[in-house]
Amino acid sequence: MRTIAIAAVMTALTGLGLAAPAAAGASTSSAARPAAAAARSCDLHWGSTSKHAGVMVQAKVKSARAGQHRCFDRLVIDVGAGAKPGYQVRYVHRIIADGSGNVIHVRGHARLLINVLAPAAAAFPASSHHLVAVAGFSAFRQVVGAGSFEGVTSVGVGLRARLPFRVLELRDPGHHTRLVIDVAHHW
Repeated sequence: MRTIAIAAVMTALTGLGLAAPAAAGASTSSAARPAAAAARSCDLHWGSTSKHAGVMVQAKVKSARAGQHRCFDRLVIDVGAGAKPGYQVRYVHRIIADGSGNVIHVRGHARLLINVLAPAAAAFPASSHHLVAVAGFSAFRQVVGAGSFEGVTSVGVGLRARLPFRVLELRDPGHHTRLVIDVAHHW
């Protein structure tokens, strides 16, 4: 019974990209198991193609923050209560400031543009060369506010390299949305 329960948990974690199944009949020494488990748990299959969903909403973009995880760097964009905002996240050659059309120079060898289909709240620094502090992160090099124009708020992320990413929309009980962009440390 315990074996079935463990297998069910591993299957669920594998489906979420949080664990990889062990090879049938594989055996490792007890010293090698933690290292092997760590390597498997970073086996992410996200890809680097454009991701988009949803529609424009009136809820406002309120804040942004970043965090480091063992396998990826995470950017969270908080949006106020209301309908879930749409988004488009894609790699671009340059980050362009909304409204002015000026190029925003960002550190790193790759640039990820995040368009949130929601206007910025008055307190959100939509035009900022240092929107979120990311010094010491593995993938992130710089996060900039690229403006808010005609109901679309743009954020640019300078990255170490073009790396796989995923986008999640999370809701809390108060109907606030968190747009989450995870960028893997490696392919």
